[in-house]
Amino acid sequence: MLNLSLTLLTVICVLVAVAFFTLFERKLLGYIQIRKGPNKTGFMGLLQPFADAIKLFSKEHVAPISSNYLPFIVAPVASFFLALLIWSCIPSKYSNVPFKLGVMFFLVCTALNVYGLLAAGWSSNSKYALLGALRGVAQTISYEVSLALTLLSPLLITQSFDMANLAEAQETMYFIVVLPILSLIWFASCLAETNRTPFDFAEGESELVSGYNTEYASGGFALIMLAEYTSILFMSMLFVILYLGGSTSGLGIVWFTLVAFTFVWVRGTLPRMRYDKLMSLAWKTFLPISLIFLVLVSALILT
Repeated sequence: MLNLSLTLLTVICVLVAVAFFTLFERKLLGYIQIRKGPNKTGFMGLLQPFADAIKLFSKEHVAPISSNYLPFIVAPVASFFLALLIWSCIPSKYSNVPFKLGVMFFLVCTALNVYGLLAAGWSSNSKYALLGALRGVAQTISYEVSLALTLLSPLLITQSFDMANLAEAQETMYFIVVLPILSLIWFASCLAETNRTPFDFAEGESELVSGYNTEYASGGFALIMLAEYTSILFMSMLFVILYLGGSTSGLGIVWFTLVAFTFVWVRGTLPRMRYDKLMSLAWKTFLPISLIFLVLVSALILT
């Protein structure tokens, strides 16, 4: 019962954080574009996320007549479930379940996320949704390779798959100081993995009419967006654990806020890349650099 209560508490905290992160993003993008964000609902717009949630979940659910109905319904639910499930591998003093293989669990969940995206695009039976899903899958698979290889270097230093050990190993020096180039590659790969600007090809509004979620509305659309923002917050937390010492330094919440802020800042400043440039960056730049660092770290440990 204690574990179940702690799990429910984690889920509630994540959902509340996602709600206010959407407000934070809209406010920040507003100021970047020299305008005000939401400021009518509640004090300075603080109730806007709840108004949006009520509006989306109370709207009528509509499915295209030509869609494959069951996968169309299941895909957003599966994506959201995986996005919440992945939080269980984050080390916390409020959890009494030791997660020795947290990094492996993270890689498995991120690999499974591709299926939700593909199912959403394919089952919609729309050319825009299918093209968005295919582009998103190709992008996610490409950047998962560099994501895993970049992850191996800190793992070799700590000799553990436990995320708690990753944080403890940085009590004297952060890995971002030791491996600054790898930390930048990791952050760029996180942007691609979560389909964020400048790698938002799965949604590509200008040419794909919102891509894989074109046919979604009401609750289905809300679940897709919740899954995306949950993943963004998780990737921000993981960046802090991997390269900024987690909560061991006492500055964990500060670093987490700065990384989440950077996700929004990048969206407000960078244009979308060309698709061939995106794939070239993954296979011709990130992959060789990750492999070189992996060899160097391995050689240093062996000596």
